[in-house]
Amino acid sequence: MEIKLKEVTIRELAKGYVDNMEDGVVAYSGRLDVRPAYQREFVYKDKQRDNVIDSVRKNYPLNVMYWVDNGNDQYEILDGQQRTVSICQYVNGYFSINDRQFDSLEQDEQDKILDYQLQVYVCSNGTDSEKLEWFRTINIAGEKLSDQELRNATYRGPWLTEAKKHFSKTNNPAQAIGDKYISAKWNRQEGLETVLSWISDDKIERYMNEHQKDSNDNELWLYFQSVIAWVKTLFPNYRKEMKSVNWGLLYNTYHTKSFDATELEKQISVLMQDSEVENKRGIYEYIFDNNQKHLNLRQFDDNIKRTVYEKHGGICPMCRGTVNENKKWEISEMEADHNIPWSKGGKTVEENCVMLCRQHNREKSDK
Repeated sequence: MEIKLKEVTIRELAKGYVDNMEDGVVAYSGRLDVRPAYQREFVYKDKQRDNVIDSVRKNYPLNVMYWVDNGNDQYEILDGQQRTVSICQYVNGYFSINDRQFDSLEQDEQDKILDYQLQVYVCSNGTDSEKLEWFRTINIAGEKLSDQELRNATYRGPWLTEAKKHFSKTNNPAQAIGDKYISAKWNRQEGLETVLSWISDDKIERYMNEHQKDSNDNELWLYFQSVIAWVKTLFPNYRKEMKSVNWGLLYNTYHTKSFDATELEKQISVLMQDSEVENKRGIYEYIFDNNQKHLNLRQFDDNIKRTVYEKHGGICPMCRGTVNENKKWEISEMEADHNIPWSKGGKTVEENCVMLCRQHNREKSDK
């Protein structure tokens, strides 16, 4: 992989600047893709934007920019999109500073801006893995690219273009049907990343590499629609806790099995009303595998632990009949447990608390 320093004047950069919003932004005589698939929308505030222009007018240095050489004298921005848009918009009359448009400046003032030299590092002739590593290395300041934006920078192609239409564009169709179930900033590629993680068993880069040159993203789009339809069928009564559940993992594991939506709703309703269950979102995983770790069940607080410890004089009841039968343990050497487990109706109250030495509590927990 080659990385070379390229000096580009603002005159060269701003020539041929066209902003078609999400359909594309180009500059540098149409040879620079300012908003490639992995880039976010323009997010600079007016003050940040104006500071860029002020730095240029005072001939202060700006941070270096990073471009990717796509061959045939075509480039795309990896880092520096917002500075580029600020500069090009000002030169092309999109906004004014201190009530002065670029066209209203004296010729020498215009030339000073247009002749300003930008420092650009250009990456070319690298493998996908080399480019991805470079992207991650330089992604250390400013508005950082997310993990998925970095992947998009590497695995460009027709598949990604189609996937972005479904999962990343403003008011995209995936957001329209799945926003209640996925917590994501869709324009930062988080929705796309979530669904890719589901379909690939968290092997996102391998999946993108395998499908990079596909002409469409039909497999991913149809898969996503199937997941959401399955969720809506099993759980027609929507609750806010359904957002951010790992629905793809549940679908992959259980969608071929038969479930009664009415019975599931009864279980969920009971668990939602159970004060012992602190993680209500985990209910949706628990009803499939019965693993209590999803529920984050209430634990005994320090006051109850101390009361029970003092009541029994620091003696572990499970040590009876052992060499430690009469040993008084320090409270730090003991752990609280439910005498009657939650699964059998036990509550997290003092009357149901037992203090055990660590060894016996661990042994009890393993059974």
